[in-house]
Amino acid sequence: MTTEKIDTQAINTIRTLSMDAVEKAHSGHPGAPMALAPVAYQLWQQELRYDPAQPNWPDRDRFILSNGHASMLLYSLLHLAGVKRVKDAKVTDVPAVSLDDIRNFRQLDSATPGHPEYHWTTGVETTTGPLGAGVSNSVGMAIASKWLGAHFNKPGFDLFTHDVYALCGDGDMMEGVASEAASLAGHLQLPNLCWIYDSNHISIDGSTDLAFTEDVGRRFEGYGWRVLKVTDANDLDALSKAYKSFKDERGKPTLIIVNSFIGFGSPKKQGSASAHGEPLGADEIKATKKAYGWPEDAQFLVPDGVRERFQERMGARGKALHDAWEKSVADYRKQHPELARELEALLKRELPEGWDKELPVFPADAKGMATRESGGKVLNALAKNYPWLVGGSADLNPSTKTYISASTSIKPGEYSGRNIHFGVREHAMGSIVNGLNLSHVRGYGATFLIFSDYERPSMRLSSLMEIPSIHIFTHDSIGLGEDGPTHQPVEQLMSLRAVPGNVVLRPGDANEVAEAWRYIAQQKHHPVVLVLSRQPVPTLDRTKFAPASGTAKGAYTLLEAEGGSPDVILIGTGTEVALVVEAAEKLKAEGVKARVVSMPSWELFEQQPQEYQDSVLPPGVKARVAVEKGAAFGWERWTGHTGSIIGMRSFGASAPIKALQQKFGFTVENVVKEAHATIAKAKKH
Repeated sequence: MTTEKIDTQAINTIRTLSMDAVEKAHSGHPGAPMALAPVAYQLWQQELRYDPAQPNWPDRDRFILSNGHASMLLYSLLHLAGVKRVKDAKVTDVPAVSLDDIRNFRQLDSATPGHPEYHWTTGVETTTGPLGAGVSNSVGMAIASKWLGAHFNKPGFDLFTHDVYALCGDGDMMEGVASEAASLAGHLQLPNLCWIYDSNHISIDGSTDLAFTEDVGRRFEGYGWRVLKVTDANDLDALSKAYKSFKDERGKPTLIIVNSFIGFGSPKKQGSASAHGEPLGADEIKATKKAYGWPEDAQFLVPDGVRERFQERMGARGKALHDAWEKSVADYRKQHPELARELEALLKRELPEGWDKELPVFPADAKGMATRESGGKVLNALAKNYPWLVGGSADLNPSTKTYISASTSIKPGEYSGRNIHFGVREHAMGSIVNGLNLSHVRGYGATFLIFSDYERPSMRLSSLMEIPSIHIFTHDSIGLGEDGPTHQPVEQLMSLRAVPGNVVLRPGDANEVAEAWRYIAQQKHHPVVLVLSRQPVPTLDRTKFAPASGTAKGAYTLLEAEGGSPDVILIGTGTEVALVVEAAEKLKAEGVKARVVSMPSWELFEQQPQEYQDSVLPPGVKARVAVEKGAAFGWERWTGHTGSIIGMRSFGASAPIKALQQKFGFTVENVVKEAHATIAKAKKH
């Protein structure tokens, strides 16, 4: 068989596997894989630096299917390329995607879910599905590649040189997050980033003429990208020239616009909206296979020679590149042993030796400081001994205090710094931070808590992917005062606590902030949300109060009631901890025994043994008051039906902080009043 014929057969194998899988599942998107099979095939075979036998090779090129509804395209490629499955960080002899997995497309617990899921299917570099997410992650991955190269590469040792490819569609181009990410990528002149845009002019509603008629190429040229065009997705030579042009002409990111026909080859559905999100139907599949010159009744057919074709090109090239990389690393260990140890720790998500040796302990101070202020001090202390902690804010470093002062900023063409200026692009920031963490660079992003709403989709994905992204939010309540309700978060804390796998930390003083960062640094498999204040809070005297190390347990008894079992338990988080401490002192003067519980994290408290939870919140003590400058909704979990909640049941207002605290009941007098009321109520029950 000629080279041209075997390549055509391999491409049609991708198409027919996709059609058959969607048909068997009675669900899915066949049109995009049918159109994009030659685009992806030529990239994998000609250019992609990827070893199917070692899919976790750190310097592999990244391939992201941002239009994740076309998941069968990726699953077919992983199967035909013979990518091995990774389990517990080790490569096995089991295929990442078997033919049986493809037959079980979209079925429970299969390796082929409806959209590609990171950590679930080996070879999937990031979870995609929400349009725009994949291309935005790719910007973080491209930054990580350049940062890793700047940090670890030495003369004669180019350990990190990989490129990042993202295949995307019209839907990605319409999403705002993609525009945010593309704008920053253009500004940073990322030369190792290539987006391949499938311009097929079809969306679920029909033709994109209904809503999307802009000149995408000119838009990207305005962002500072290099724009190439391939007028026919089936023209392998033109695709090769475009890919080689990206590799050869560096200096800025590249967008390759490829014109395709969705559902290519389908006599009745090619170029139609119906080819996008529904099976073709048995009769149309037969007709399409006939148009391909394929056996009409064959299902899930992989002809002889197709798998071998992948191995002789992509497989052989990837193995040679990977073997050379491993040899280089072995020599690197001898010449640069300290950096080699650092690299090993980074890749294993371990911490460097002595990472916490400079974490500060703050002296007692009645005046204290804002937790954003102590947060900045702790971040900078941690960064001294945590070299791959990299991040920044959405144009708010002076407010969030998240600039690493001992380092420089990442700039166009200069990628060795540790500070990223994301600009006012909160959604892209969250997605780029995810891309950094997917590349084992410990990324963080920061903005005001109210703007977590802009970042929320990316934060949700970090939890879904179980990656240790760090999301920092300051200006955490109505306590920011005169800026008013547009900037005062009310429902955000509770909504972030509702995300499965998310850990939300709202520390109550400077030493709880230090302990929060101690916890954050050690995480490997889930994101953490750190919520900090604008207004100052006292730094508690830990000779009188319990150690701040209790922060790691989510809640702890900060101040015990004197004289036996408490009459009432006062629970506070963040800036309200100092408030309930004051209230407890007043209650003590009145002869009421009040225990104070600091609860910086619901999620961490829930992870503790029931015995510990009961020791902090004894079931027999029904009188409880929870105080938090956020939505009251949900606190019933900890106060019970007889308890009282001092929280927000409306939006805030524009006024000085003292006036707001008086208006919404965040005063010592009101906490004391509610304590008496809940004690009386508990006695009746």
